[in-house]
Amino acid sequence: MKIYEVTDPEFKFYGKIVEGVELSTLITALKEKTPLPEGTAYVPEDSALSSLPEAQAFGNSVYGGMPVQFGWCNGHNTKLNCLEYHRDSEFQLGTEDFILLLAKEDEIEGGKLDTAKVKAFRAPAGVALEIYATTLHYAPCQMDAAKGFRVMIALPKGTNTEKPEITPVTLEDRLLWACNKWLLAHSESDEAKAGAFVGLTGRNIDIKSEN
Repeated sequence: MKIYEVTDPEFKFYGKIVEGVELSTLITALKEKTPLPEGTAYVPEDSALSSLPEAQAFGNSVYGGMPVQFGWCNGHNTKLNCLEYHRDSEFQLGTEDFILLLAKEDEIEGGKLDTAKVKAFRAPAGVALEIYATTLHYAPCQMDAAKGFRVMIALPKGTNTEKPEITPVTLEDRLLWACNKWLLAHSESDEAKAGAFVGLTGRNIDIKSEN
C-alpha cells in the first residue's frame, strides 16, 4: 500500500496542514503527561492538554470560539478496523510520525465502503493537521513499533462521548456510535463484535503486513 505524505497534492481532498501556530507546550504535555499503552486508548478530553493557554488559543482560532475539547489517542496500532466521521473538522498533532488511513464520506454507497478506496498518509511529528468533516478516519497507525504514537485530538466539546438516545429512522442513524460520531466497522473489528454497523467491505487493511 502506497503511503503518501500530507504534503502531497492527494492530501488536499482529505485535510490540510495548519501553519503559523505555536504548539510546543502542547506537544511537551502530550509527550510527558499522557500514557503510551500497548494497545490503543482514546480519551476525549484531558485537562493536562485542555487547560494549557496554548491549547485554548489554538481552539479559539481553529473553531472560531466554539467550545472545544482536547484529548488524545495513544498507543500501538497497524490496522484499519473502522472509519468514522463527525459533523466538524478534527485537528490532530503527534509527538512522533504516524500514519492516517483515510477515505471520503461521498465514497459511501448504501452504508458501505470498499476499503480499496482507503489511502494512507504519513503525518510528521509536530505538524498540526485539520481532518475535514467529510473525511473518514479512525485510530492512527504507528510508523515505528518501538515508539508507537501519541496524537492530540481536538474536536467540538462533547464529541465521542455518550451516544444520544434516538430511535433510528434513517440509514445514517444506524451508523451513530457516540455523540457526533458516525462509524463504519469492519467485520473483523472489536467494534463490530460490540454491535457497531458493519459498513466496511474488502480487506481490513494492516499496515504491518503491507509494508
